[in-house]
Amino acid sequence: MGPRRRVLKNPAAEAEQFRRRSLLAFAGVVLALGGLAFWYFRLQVWQHDDYATRSEANRIKLRPVVPGRGLIFDRKGRVLADNVPAYRIEVTPFEAGKTEAWLPALARIVALSPEDVARFEDERRATRGYKPIPLKLRVSEEEAARFAVDRWRFPGVELVPYLNRRYPHAELFSHVIGYVGRIDADDLKTLGEGNAALTHIGKTGLERYYEEILRGRLGYEQIETNVDGRPMRRVGHVPATPGADLRLSVDLDLQRAMVAAFGDLDGSAVAMDPRSGEILGMVSLPGYDPNLFVNGISNKDYRALMDDPSRPLFNRNVLGGGPPGSTVKPLIALAGLDSGLRKPGDAVYSTGEFRIPGQRRGWRDSHGGAGWTDLRKSIAQSVNYYYYKLAYDMGIERFDAYMRKYGFGERTGIDLLGENPGVVPSPEWKAKRSREPWYAGETVNAGIGQGYWIATALQLVRATAAIANGGKLMRPHLAAARRDGYDAPWTPLPQPAPRPITDHPEHLRAVQDAMLATVHGGGTARAIGRGAPYLIAGKTGTAQKISRKGSQSFDPHSLPYHLRHQALFVGYAPADNPSIALAVVVEHGGYGGSTAAPIARKIFDAWLLGKMPEPEAPALRASAAGAAGPAAGGRDAGSAPPPLAGAEPGAGAAASGRAAPAPAAGLPPASPPPVAAPAEPAR
Repeated sequence: MGPRRRVLKNPAAEAEQFRRRSLLAFAGVVLALGGLAFWYFRLQVWQHDDYATRSEANRIKLRPVVPGRGLIFDRKGRVLADNVPAYRIEVTPFEAGKTEAWLPALARIVALSPEDVARFEDERRATRGYKPIPLKLRVSEEEAARFAVDRWRFPGVELVPYLNRRYPHAELFSHVIGYVGRIDADDLKTLGEGNAALTHIGKTGLERYYEEILRGRLGYEQIETNVDGRPMRRVGHVPATPGADLRLSVDLDLQRAMVAAFGDLDGSAVAMDPRSGEILGMVSLPGYDPNLFVNGISNKDYRALMDDPSRPLFNRNVLGGGPPGSTVKPLIALAGLDSGLRKPGDAVYSTGEFRIPGQRRGWRDSHGGAGWTDLRKSIAQSVNYYYYKLAYDMGIERFDAYMRKYGFGERTGIDLLGENPGVVPSPEWKAKRSREPWYAGETVNAGIGQGYWIATALQLVRATAAIANGGKLMRPHLAAARRDGYDAPWTPLPQPAPRPITDHPEHLRAVQDAMLATVHGGGTARAIGRGAPYLIAGKTGTAQKISRKGSQSFDPHSLPYHLRHQALFVGYAPADNPSIALAVVVEHGGYGGSTAAPIARKIFDAWLLGKMPEPEAPALRASAAGAAGPAAGGRDAGSAPPPLAGAEPGAGAAASGRAAPAPAAGLPPASPPPVAAPAEPAR
């Protein structure tokens, strides 16, 4: 091997290389420090507000404050719907975790029904996981105390105090006030996200109609929590605005009297102040307990209500309706006067059967031949013949126009949703539902309130009040005033101006005189005028439900309960200075004069004299039950008492092939010959 070669170092080159590497390393450190400084600057300056808000959200939670729902009072300031303190269990699914992890343990502390759990699961699937969902409403104080001890075991589960809606008079105002119920998915769509914290909303009655007024506006609390999410203190709040209170025009005592006057009978009645349109009382029987619905009705209770043949959930005044029978005769008589077809003294001769010229069809009068009959006698004695001929002479187009002028075939505008507008018979109405033409016989039927007629008790009392007050058709209303705060004054709710029903006061006075004669002039309701210290003007009515064969007639009290006629009465008192107008409809009641009119007298006495109806004697109830058997829903059938002397013997007896009941005591029997087959189809 040759000698090793020796490498000489270059200190200058090595020093230069070291300087370059040092500068590069220093630049890297400076760049890293600059990037770190920039990142800190971005966090602390540029995004400070965002991260501060997030941090605050982890420490501060917003808790919605549900406002107290407005109270509802009667006309004298007595509470009809109020709020009572209560507790509910709410669960935030995102915080609570899987249901099986906490629900069994919670069920050992708080009693949970299968319906509670099923309802919670349905809402959990339909809503976002970070929103609280009610698991159980109306937690007892004992359950609330047990849960408070073990609260730490259930993250995301809260015991929330709130005000629960209560109806202290239960069934008495069930169809007037209605009820609130738990909010469902459809309600949330209507309310919007801003009201998602609400748990209840008005479902029926005034609670529904005035929902926005009664509900108020939500508020919020800012709650500071610890690391476990437990509330520590309140650091801020936006107060809730309570709902407005409502003062109704209804009177609690009169409402009780109206229910008591019906006894065990089903039906409806509306009492109205003809001077203002205020509803003084309104009942639909049977009723139900609205408190059952506030926090979710059980399947058992709901099934019991749905299976009741008397249909307690059905509001007969708003959703119902049927043929008004003879109760519309005063209005038809007024139409005859205003149209110029009749004068108050004009008389027609009632032979007991009306025939359209050229036809074999006959429409019988339940009185038999009443002889010469003018307007006063036609109303007081309820002579059908007069109205058969008047309707035929008037023609259906003119008849329809006048009935609509009196408020039939349209909603009254009462402050309740879902009102039935009813039906006024007309060719146009029939053409929409049938290809058959309009027959003259259908016009004749309409003249006594039968046939296609559908009128509600609200429409009847509104029209009757217009007769009583001098011809002003008013909007019936339940809410009279509102109050936005406990110390605030009551503010009357505005009402539309009334519209006139006639331009001839003398015609109206003739009708008023005839209605007075119905009670105090030997008419069909003369029995209820005996001993009355005030004057009553009225009109009885009987809407028939069965057909007859040939000339055979039936006593409605001998029929099965479900086939009995509807008994009606309309009237007002005192007749010389009316302060109350009334419409009474008794389902399966038989005759208007013997069933509906006595109920009306009791209601008049309660309002004008302060006399509450006396309970029906057990012997009468027993005899009624024996005659007809038990009524729907366990209520006594309440067979109406025998017809009073002069009671209306079923107005419209033979019209459209219907049964003609036996005449009342003191009236001549109807004995026309059998009617031949009609030339036109019976209507």
